[in-house]
Amino acid sequence: MSTTTQRAVPAVDVRPRSPRLWRVIPLSVAAGIALAVLWSYELVDKVIGDNVANTLLGHDAKETAIGGTVAGLLFAFVSGLAGTFTACNIAMAASIGPMSHAGAAAGDRRLGLAALLRPVGWLTLGLVAVSGVYGFVGVLLGDRLPQLSTGTVGDMPVRIVQSSVVFGVIGLAFVYLGLAALRVVPDPFERHPAGRVVALGVLVGGFLIGRPYPLFNKLFHWAVDTGNPIYGAGAFILQSLGNVVVVTAVFALVVVASRGRFLRWLAASPSRTMLITGSLMVALGVFTVVYWDIRVPSMFGFGWFPRMPYN
Repeated sequence: MSTTTQRAVPAVDVRPRSPRLWRVIPLSVAAGIALAVLWSYELVDKVIGDNVANTLLGHDAKETAIGGTVAGLLFAFVSGLAGTFTACNIAMAASIGPMSHAGAAAGDRRLGLAALLRPVGWLTLGLVAVSGVYGFVGVLLGDRLPQLSTGTVGDMPVRIVQSSVVFGVIGLAFVYLGLAALRVVPDPFERHPAGRVVALGVLVGGFLIGRPYPLFNKLFHWAVDTGNPIYGAGAFILQSLGNVVVVTAVFALVVVASRGRFLRWLAASPSRTMLITGSLMVALGVFTVVYWDIRVPSMFGFGWFPRMPYN
């Protein structure tokens, strides 16, 4: 009778080396602050956003009235796509790291189609849940929401106050999840990378709660005017889906073009995955907080923030 000797497998510490980790965090914070200083809202909102929307719709997106339900739903998706690179949406680029991590974890070494579709599905689940509920409730509440208010606090519009609060909270959540990925703070998703992607989807869906983007404001007013919360839910879901099309396409392109090698490269080194995921989330979380809670209020006389000549 043969016996098999069971040998304990030593635990592998997948944390990044301390010197490397403590270089990554300050650099990520500095990158987020620098992006907030250099950011040109006129470039991303008007030059890129308005031109994309006008081209895809075939008319002036801001000036032309939304004519009917089908036109409204089309406007929702197109305006979401046009707003991809706005300050109220750019943080969703941080989802590339967690999606890649989740794809590598789910791909059981084959890293095929499932490794591509599952993270996209998880992200979509989170954002659809939040945007759909907010669209439904938003139509019911209408002008009672600060986001649709024409009031001001000093010189600062009430809807921008809501933006500062909402994006400040979301930015801090991004920073926490980034530090958690780097193992600096407790990580609720350490054993559940898919959960991290769903949580990011929830945060991306939450962007709508604070978004002051003019095309979204127009969509919101149209949804309220219809008086139908189902239209509101559908329009907000399409807006959120439009927001993540580019990031999803980039993720898919990287996976397909590399034939899964990129995900295998990540899966081969947990510390590498953590550094990429954590640094992206910290940098874009810091940007979101600094931009919306320091730079934007300074435009209305609350505090000071450096201004570039082109702004």
